[in-house]
Amino acid sequence: KVCRGCGCRREEHSLCPELQEDQKLGRLLSGSRCSWLTTRPRGAGGPRLYKRNRMIVTNPIVSRKDPTFSTLTYDSVLTALCPQATQYMELIPKELQPVAGTAGAWQRRQQLVRQLPLHDQDPAQCRGLADGELQLMEDFIRRYKAEALGVGEVALPGQAGAAKEEGKPQDKSDAATEPPEPTNGALEPAAGHYRCQGCQQLLPGDCPAVHAERAGHQRLWHPACFVCCRCAQPLVDLIYFWKGGAAWCGRHYCESLRPRCAGCDELIFSEDYLQVEGTAWHKKHFACVECETLLSGQPFVLDQGNLLCTSCSKGRSL
Repeated sequence: KVCRGCGCRREEHSLCPELQEDQKLGRLLSGSRCSWLTTRPRGAGGPRLYKRNRMIVTNPIVSRKDPTFSTLTYDSVLTALCPQATQYMELIPKELQPVAGTAGAWQRRQQLVRQLPLHDQDPAQCRGLADGELQLMEDFIRRYKAEALGVGEVALPGQAGAAKEEGKPQDKSDAATEPPEPTNGALEPAAGHYRCQGCQQLLPGDCPAVHAERAGHQRLWHPACFVCCRCAQPLVDLIYFWKGGAAWCGRHYCESLRPRCAGCDELIFSEDYLQVEGTAWHKKHFACVECETLLSGQPFVLDQGNLLCTSCSKGRSL
């Protein structure tokens, strides 16, 4: 999952086309309570697609006699966004706003690859899964879709839930079994006061906030505060995994439950693997990063997370 030429990660300079991104997110959200954010492609069948929306904001600029227009195109705006979508975008740090053609749009695409690895949701993208491991991974995916996966909703404080009702009504059997929403330290909503779960500052009632259904709609975040509890990176397209009272990105949620191979970046579903200084490897990937010599049972050097045989280690030090 790294470039053989320079050793950097795939998302640094090799991103898939937008259609493949929408197919990937469509696959992730299908079969979950967020499936209403997917749609069937036009024509005959095929996998479901992520319901990506673009937002174009046009502002007139009066200059002497002839007015001109300033146009901003946002690459991706969730269906779940409230009417205050423009205000929501302005609350995100400017360098992270997904405006088409900017570094913010590029970083969003990088985060899609980093936070939501395709090989964490599609066994066909993993190399060499044994039959037993294949079943374990399929069960793992079904479980996190049912128990953890969610997509944040943007709405004014106290007004969450409308977007989902417009997209697809919630299944009544699910609603009947869900526990009451906890306040989790939030101030009484009747008084019109809400507190951000990230920075603990008060949220104005007229500013859009992020709600996470699995957390209970009394928990709210500033748009810039809805981040992964492990890496502190903004959750791309508000896709989160809820565990232990906190929101996680997909990568770190999966790593909290299964070891990840440092060689191939895939989750490990075999009990037979190697672990050195808190880092895991498939046995077949426990090899020198330079010459690819297998190092199981051989002397090696761990250099900034990279495995090196003694010969290659000496060569680097020269």
